[in-house]
Amino acid sequence: MRNVFLASIAVTAGLVLSACATKQPPPASDIPASTPRTPAAPIGPEVAVMNIQFGKERQTQRVVIGLYDDAAPQTVANFKELIRRRYYNGMRFHRVFENYLVQTGDPYSRRGDNPRSGTGGPGYTVPAEIKRKHVLGAVATSRLDDDVNPTRASNGSQFYVCLQPMPQLDGQYTVFGEVIEGLEILNYLSGRPTDSNDFPLEKIVIKTMSIEPRVAETAAGQAAPRL
Repeated sequence: MRNVFLASIAVTAGLVLSACATKQPPPASDIPASTPRTPAAPIGPEVAVMNIQFGKERQTQRVVIGLYDDAAPQTVANFKELIRRRYYNGMRFHRVFENYLVQTGDPYSRRGDNPRSGTGGPGYTVPAEIKRKHVLGAVATSRLDDDVNPTRASNGSQFYVCLQPMPQLDGQYTVFGEVIEGLEILNYLSGRPTDSNDFPLEKIVIKTMSIEPRVAETAAGQAAPRL
């Protein structure tokens, strides 16, 4: 498959796309500082912090993901292990739909759009843990279609973020967390110009990812509330 994700997403998302290639948005550094979001479901004591670099901009943009340790323990444990191994560092966002969805986690994306983009992973899958819903900001694992993957096992590293509620996907994919800070960064990212494969033309890279305690400093320099 060209992408590790159901084709129906591309069809649905295509309905919300507009002439994004003609837009000239401000630099990412102009996006206002984030306000922490209250998660829709219980999250664990650690969060994933993703620092995204847009093109040649020096300042990275911070996105914080709360993790559903109880609902998806195997998926969360695998995600944390990959982050601690710096597996995601340098990966690009390889699929975006404006105000709808962004997807990353493919090691082939480091080379830009190519015939293997969207098909990569660490060489293994993770058992399905399908319990949580696709709420605004939900973070879920990508996977192959049911016809070749009847157990709905997750790709070992690829994940996507919902930029709007997606109840049509409930019961089909493992949702293992949600964005609790920086969702506006991902909305901005989703509107960047793309090629015909929905791959951003601009080099948008996960500069670093780390696992940190849930209570952290916000972008404004104040302690975030314990969620």
